Amino acid sequence: MAVITISRQFGAGGKTLGQMIAEELDYRFVDDTIIQEISRRAKVSTDWVKSTEKTAGGTLSKWLTGLLSRDYIDRIVGEGKGYIDEEIYVDLLREVITKFAEEDNVVLMGRGGQYILADFEGAYHILLSADRKDRIRFMEESYNISHARAVNIVAEGERRRASLYRKFGKDDYNQSHLYHLTLNMSKISLDHALKLVCLLVRR
Repeated sequence: MAVITISRQFGAGGKTLGQMIAEELDYRFVDDTIIQEISRRAKVSTDWVKSTEKTAGGTLSKWLTGLLSRDYIDRIVGEGKGYIDEEIYVDLLREVITKFAEEDNVVLMGRGGQYILADFEGAYHILLSADRKDRIRFMEESYNISHARAVNIVAEGERRRASLYRKFGKDDYNQSHLYHLTLNMSKISLDHALKLVCLLVRR
C-alpha cells in the first residue's frame, strides 16, 4: 500500500509509465481528475483551472492577486459564484493531492506531488528524464504526430511545467534529492522502468 508520484520532463513517458504502474499494482491512476476536483471546489470550469495552470507565475500575477480581496471578487462575480487565481489554485492543489494520497494505493501524475507529499508516509516520488530528441521521438511515435508538432508540444510542456513550479516558488524540480528513484528514459525501456518502480514499492 503506497502513494506514487510521477514527475517528468515532458515527453519522457511519465503518463504512460504511470498508467502501467497503476495497472500492475492495481492502483488508481490520477491525472486530469485533479483538475476536475479543483474545478468542483473552486466552482469554476475545468478550462479556467487549466488556464491558471498554464499562466506563468510572477511578480505581476502575485500583485494582481493581492489587489483582489474576497469581498471585491464577490462583488464582481456574485456571491456564491466561483473564482480562481494562482494563490487559490495552489491552496486547492495541496488539498486535493493530499486527499487523493490519503485514499492510498494511488499513482499521482505531476502537479508538484513530490513537494506537497514530501513528508507523507508511504509516498514514493519518481522522476523521469530523457534527452530532448528522445522525448520528441516518444511523442511522435506514441501519438502518431509529425516531428514539427512533437517539437512544439514538448516545448509547450516544458514551459507549462516551469510555470507550475514557479507557483510553488520552486526551481529544483529536476534535482534527484527530491525523489526516491530517478529514471533516465533515454537509457532504459518502459518495461524496465515499470519493474524498477514496482520493486521499490513492493520491497
